[in-house]
Amino acid sequence: MAKTIYLGNPNLKRQNVEIDYTQEQIEEFIKCRDNPSYFIKNYIHIVNLDEGLIKFDLYPFQEELVKTLYTTRFTIVKCPRQSGKSQTSLAFMLHYVLFNDQRQVAILANKSATSRELLGRLQMAYERLPYFLQQGVMEWNKGSIVLENGSRIMAGSTSSSSIRGYSFNLIFLDEFAFVQQGMAEDFFRSVYPTISSGKDSKVIIVSTPNGMNHFYKMWSDAVDGRNTYKPFEINWWDVPGRDSAWKEETINNTSEEQFKQEFECEFLGSAGTLISPAKLHALVIKDPLHTKDNLKVYEETIENHAYFIAVDVAEGRGQDYSSMSVIDITNLPFRQVATYKSNEISPLLFPNYIMQVAMAYNDATCIVESNGPGAEVANILHYDLEYDNTINESGVYNKLGRKMTSRIKGIGCSNLKDLLEHDKLVVNDMATISELSMFVTKGKSWAAEGGGHDDMVMGLVMFSWVATQPEFKELTDMELRLKLYANKIHEIEEDLTPFGFIDSGDDSDDYVVEGGEVWQVSHESMRF
Repeated sequence: MAKTIYLGNPNLKRQNVEIDYTQEQIEEFIKCRDNPSYFIKNYIHIVNLDEGLIKFDLYPFQEELVKTLYTTRFTIVKCPRQSGKSQTSLAFMLHYVLFNDQRQVAILANKSATSRELLGRLQMAYERLPYFLQQGVMEWNKGSIVLENGSRIMAGSTSSSSIRGYSFNLIFLDEFAFVQQGMAEDFFRSVYPTISSGKDSKVIIVSTPNGMNHFYKMWSDAVDGRNTYKPFEINWWDVPGRDSAWKEETINNTSEEQFKQEFECEFLGSAGTLISPAKLHALVIKDPLHTKDNLKVYEETIENHAYFIAVDVAEGRGQDYSSMSVIDITNLPFRQVATYKSNEISPLLFPNYIMQVAMAYNDATCIVESNGPGAEVANILHYDLEYDNTINESGVYNKLGRKMTSRIKGIGCSNLKDLLEHDKLVVNDMATISELSMFVTKGKSWAAEGGGHDDMVMGLVMFSWVATQPEFKELTDMELRLKLYANKIHEIEEDLTPFGFIDSGDDSDDYVVEGGEVWQVSHESMRF
């Protein structure tokens, strides 16, 4: 016995062990090889919370998922919590490496510990396979397994660095909606070429929604046919035992909003977002025309158009991001035509990049948020590079850029809400929309939820504040304050309509509402 087991584990067959297969075992082996659902239902064991170790008796939707994974190269799965999506995928991957030689598989999650836990579940299932279905084990640890048929499974985090240098036949991305936005983009940009190089390579993406991020875009593109992923949706009622009574109990123990996101799989932003949920859902994420050095270009420069660049500066140490939004301010609606976001660029180098982009967009007017390292960037841009087309502190000698104060932030947030919700600003950038879906009320202010990032949003907040200042009118010959104020007047009138206005029949601008109160329209210049 000792000669057949791997490192003293009686549940694992070591390599180079000869087995005299019976005719029945040969027939079973062929059945399992040709039918992954048969293999899973008859030979895979899982841990059930109520019953302990049991055979994996696939639900109908799980069996359909296995068929999809077996026949499809690229699959994206939107699913509710606790629907067995990960376990089903792991069982399929075990079949994949057992019955295919020289297959390299990566199990990736938001954290390495999570991916190793998933690998541990797969290893548990492997240990309960009969010897005639096992491949001999060559390597077996918490981070990887290697089988004698040349197949390998490794666990890591969803980052470009964790699997760089490897080539994979199958990559499994678990709870991909919870991977940080920048990390998700970097991952696909650096890793995807190694995936697509193989003719039969597979990518499996599964997740419960978590706001409007990279997973949201990939799912939407799959549904609309803009990518080659096959969308597979699991509904909460597909899981046996989940009915209306279960739904009511779950909502009572959590919240209706949480149920909508985690079980009805709606792509909701956080609760209490600056921008209304209806408007967030109406925003359309688009692919840039091209991307270079973290600059995403959505529209090329148009001759004689006026452009504005809002800049937010970080320290460039791999934490917060330095960012900028290039906005076409020629006409309404304003349009975000290019974006930049990086957490690696140094404040000493950023001014050169800002100026390059500004000059490319018709010598765009720039505003640099001067809190922290932003002051240094504003100084280099103005004095060292001699780029004069900037907006600086008014009435303060030698003060460049614009410091973000609580007053400016408050006005900017209010104006940004008006611009977006009244379709006077078009935003298509995925990182920006993702941040907007997590930009929530915090006390008397607004900030990213849960320690997330709001670098792109804060650039738009600064722009939205400038857009109602006198200097902006000089740039565009547009009195935006009056346009936004007109919207507010219209909303007030709509709200008051049920109470009714009484027309006296004269031509005065006085309105009498119920109760006899008289409202008069002021003809003075309207300001916020």
